[in-house]
Amino acid sequence: MPIPSEIRPLIERLYEELNQIEQQAAEGMNLLRPVLFIFPDNAILMQFFATLNNVIFAAQIYRRRIQATVDTVSTEDVQPSDIQEAGEELGNILGLVMEAKIRVTTILTSLRDLP
Repeated sequence: MPIPSEIRPLIERLYEELNQIEQQAAEGMNLLRPVLFIFPDNAILMQFFATLNNVIFAAQIYRRRIQATVDTVSTEDVQPSDIQEAGEELGNILGLVMEAKIRVTTILTSLRDLP
């Protein structure tokens, strides 16, 4: 059965945001590696590295949670309460994704400003 129309836009937005975050995190890692090689003991750079890795890992987890939610509401006997619960779960994930996006954007800005 297809995804209920009530939550389809939310799912599409989540996947778009996750794709964008993963691309930005990869860009950040590419900017960070050469600088971290020069300054391997720099605590801020190590924190950036850890944060970007965590965001990439979290994006994979969010994708699995989204898929599990989609599987739950894509059954033929789905109840309206299940769709509502799925919408709330996806909304919570969106909040977490937006927080991660802010962190990645902040790190990218800092890395781009390096001389």
